[in-house]
Amino acid sequence: MDYFPIFLKLTDQPVLVVGGGEVAARKIDLLLRAGAQVTVVAPELIESLITLANQGTIRYLQGEFAPAQLTGMCLAIAATDRQPVNAWVARHAEQLNIPVNVVDDRELSRFIVPAIVDRSPVIVAIASSGDAPVLTRRLREKLEAFLPQRLGVLAGLAGRFRSLVKARIEVPAARRRFWENFFDGPIAADVLAGRSGPTSVEAQIDASLQAVNATDRPAGEVALVGAGPGDPGLLTLRALRALQNADVVLHDRLVSPQIVDLARRDAERVYVGKAPGATHVTQENINALLVKLALQGKRVCRLKGGDPFIFGRGGEELEALAAAGIRFEVVPGITAAAGCAAYAGIPLTHRDYAQSLTLVTGHCKGETDQVDWDLLARPGQTVVFYMGLGHLDDIVTRLRERGVPAERAAAVIEHGTQSTQRVITGTLADLAQKVTQAQVTSPALLIVGEVTRLHDTLHWFNTTAPRADEISAFAFSNEGRLSA
Repeated sequence: MDYFPIFLKLTDQPVLVVGGGEVAARKIDLLLRAGAQVTVVAPELIESLITLANQGTIRYLQGEFAPAQLTGMCLAIAATDRQPVNAWVARHAEQLNIPVNVVDDRELSRFIVPAIVDRSPVIVAIASSGDAPVLTRRLREKLEAFLPQRLGVLAGLAGRFRSLVKARIEVPAARRRFWENFFDGPIAADVLAGRSGPTSVEAQIDASLQAVNATDRPAGEVALVGAGPGDPGLLTLRALRALQNADVVLHDRLVSPQIVDLARRDAERVYVGKAPGATHVTQENINALLVKLALQGKRVCRLKGGDPFIFGRGGEELEALAAAGIRFEVVPGITAAAGCAAYAGIPLTHRDYAQSLTLVTGHCKGETDQVDWDLLARPGQTVVFYMGLGHLDDIVTRLRERGVPAERAAAVIEHGTQSTQRVITGTLADLAQKVTQAQVTSPALLIVGEVTRLHDTLHWFNTTAPRADEISAFAFSNEGRLSA
C-alpha cells in the first residue's frame, strides 16, 4: 500500500485551510461535516465561504499564509491555485509534523482525501493513491447505488444495542455470530426497507437476545473451500463468504496470497502447504487440527487450491470431520485443469480432436505406478496431469512405451491464470527439452492431446507478455552454443 488507510476523528479539532476558492470550499464542507474547527487563510473568499464566515461557522484570516498560522493545528490543507504557496504551506507543515494535503499534488501531500460514500456512521472511502481520480469517482458512484440509503440507520441501531449484547453474550465467538445473524436476518432487512419502527425493532432484538444462551460456546464447523487455480477473480461468491465468516483459515501452498488476504482481518491464518521435497505438515496432522479447531467452537475455512475434491484430499479431511461429529460444508472451486486450460486457450474437449477427458495425478512415483497407461495412450482424448512437472520425463516415457506417437501434441502451463502464466507447447518428442530450457517452476500443469495445438489460435490471456515457447526459440544447438 502506498498509503495507510485511516479514519481521523476531527470533532472540535483545529484545522487550517489555505485558499478561499471552490476547491477549498469542497474540502471545508467535508471538514465541517466531520466536526472540525476550521480556520481559513486567503486574500479573499467566494460567496459561500463568506456566508460561513459571517455565520461564525468558520474562522477567517484575510491575507496571505504565514507559517505562524500553523501553530496548534492538527491538520492542514493547501488549496490555492498558486503552486509556490501550496509548496510553502506543505514545507512548514512538514517541519511541524502536521499532516498536510496539497490538492492535486500528491508529491507534496502527507495524506490524500479519498472519494467518500457517506452513510454515517458507516463511511466508505475509496482512493487510488492519486493515480486515477476518475476511476475512484466511478467506484464511488457504483457504491452509492449499491449501498442502501438506510445503512447508517441500521449501524446506529446496532451501536445502541452493542453494550447490551456484550453484557448478555459473554463468549466473543457467540457474540460475533449473533451480530452476523442480525445483519443477515429479517431485522436488518426490515430496517433497510423502512418497514419497522424503533419500538418494533427493539422488541425484535430483545427477543433475539432472550433466545441466546449467554455462556454457550457456539458449535464449530468447517467449510472445505476450493480457491480455484490462482486468479482471485475466479473465487466463487460462496467461497468469499466462507472466507470472511471464518475464525481460522487453513490454506495450502497453491492458494494465492491475494485470496488469503480476503479473509477477515482478525481471522487466524495457518499455513499447511506441502512443497515437493520439503518438510511439511502431514495429512494426518491437518485432519487432527481441523477437528481440534472445530471442537473449540471455531468456524474454520479449509482453503485449497483448485477444487477440494479433485486431487485435493478433501474427502479424507471430511471423513475425519464426520467421524468426530463435526458439521461441515463443501464449496467447490474451479479445478486447475479447467481454469488453466481456459486461460491458455486450450479447450479440453473438441469435436475434431478429443471426445473424452482424463485427469491424472503425476505427483509421485507411487501414484503414477497405479495409472492405467494403456487407457491414457488411446487417441481421441485429452489427458491432464496434475503436479506432473517433476516427473515429466517419466510420463513421456510411459506414454511412448504404450505406443503414443512422438508427434502427439502437448503443453505445460506454468502459474496458470496468474499474471506470471506461461504456456509451453510442443510434442512428446521435444516438450521436456523446451520446459527445461524455459526453466519452468511449479505449479505447472501438463496437458497431452491434440487440443493443445489450438493454443496458438485461441490464446487470449496475458498476450502482451512473451510466451515461454517464444523465449525458448533461443535454444541450445547440438554443439551446445546458443542460437536463434
